[in-house]
Amino acid sequence: MSVKSRIGVGGNEPSSRKFLPRQFVILLCIGSFCGGMFFTQRMWLVPEGKDEMSTRRSTGEGLSMLRDQKQVFIPLQMSLELTISKLEAELATARAAQESIMNGSPVADSLKFLDLTTKRKYLMVIGINTAFNSRKRRDSVRATWMPQGDKRKKLEEEKGIVIRFVIGHSSTTGGILDKAIEAEDKKHGDFLRLEHVEGYMELSAKTRAYFAMAVGLWDADFYVKVDDDVHVNIATLGKMLSRHRMKPRVYVGCMKSGPILAKKGVRYHEPEHWKFGGEGNKYFRHATGQLYAISKDLATYIAINQHILHKFANEDVSLGSWLIGLDVTHVDDKGLCCGTPPDCEWKAQAGNICGASFDWTCSGICRSDERIYEVHQRCGEGEEEIWKATF
Repeated sequence: MSVKSRIGVGGNEPSSRKFLPRQFVILLCIGSFCGGMFFTQRMWLVPEGKDEMSTRRSTGEGLSMLRDQKQVFIPLQMSLELTISKLEAELATARAAQESIMNGSPVADSLKFLDLTTKRKYLMVIGINTAFNSRKRRDSVRATWMPQGDKRKKLEEEKGIVIRFVIGHSSTTGGILDKAIEAEDKKHGDFLRLEHVEGYMELSAKTRAYFAMAVGLWDADFYVKVDDDVHVNIATLGKMLSRHRMKPRVYVGCMKSGPILAKKGVRYHEPEHWKFGGEGNKYFRHATGQLYAISKDLATYIAINQHILHKFANEDVSLGSWLIGLDVTHVDDKGLCCGTPPDCEWKAQAGNICGASFDWTCSGICRSDERIYEVHQRCGEGEEEIWKATF
């Protein structure tokens, strides 16, 4: 039989013999591959000597461990951020101490905490906001309600009350203005120098820097900001704040909600008035800037977030904006915004001694370097009250 007759008519091999074997081989390869993958996966998931329930239990425990690690990681990260912030505050304080030494002036008491292994607990830190040209105001405060020398140190040691004038640096560091403050501090030792360039339009930044540095230097229940043209009765203020000692996140002051001034050129003009709504709107409730106090946890919050806290034109509004979105207790205490005599005098005679007094028309005591002596005489609580007071 010829080759042609074996191949078939036309010389073509039947299609069933030419294509089916190849398809069969391909399907066989695919099936073998899938079977191998299935077998390998089974071998991987079920170790030798372990049943399926054990494997599932091990897998569940592994996932649980991952969840636990994730839950632990978040507070650890927050703790790390707080530690970094604390170290940054201590570094700024150390830098200030080094600059003080290099400038030939003694290291202020507020910087000596670096030599201690632990900090003592204070009731409150009172920061008196002052400026380069306010020497007469500072001297009038020293001569009235702010104890001096050994009495001020005794106030810190026995009553846990720290008082400092708060000021930054001039735009030309080491200039005549800075040297004058250094000489004054050398004499009295009652300044807290901030890493801040002084300027009227920078009061919000100054307030932010004050709380950040103060909370790093002193472990206190409250941190107070007061202007240098306000009269303060220290014992009365301490008693007012001690009532709120056990409350978390406390913001104490004379709460107000003044109008938003959009017109340029007027005092307290708010360039960002549009953020507060339409014309005629008022600010959210916040403490008036002459005197207010915040608890330690709020001061710590400001210290940690100081680089992202927005500054409005008015310092008291800025502080209120930093706290308005938090779970904060606003304490409206009108005893912290009494008027000058006869107002504070009448209240004292009635047994309601004021914590702070000033004139609303001047946003402080008018001509305070002269009139604060009269206010102190007629409305002061008496020097002996601070030593008898218990907080």
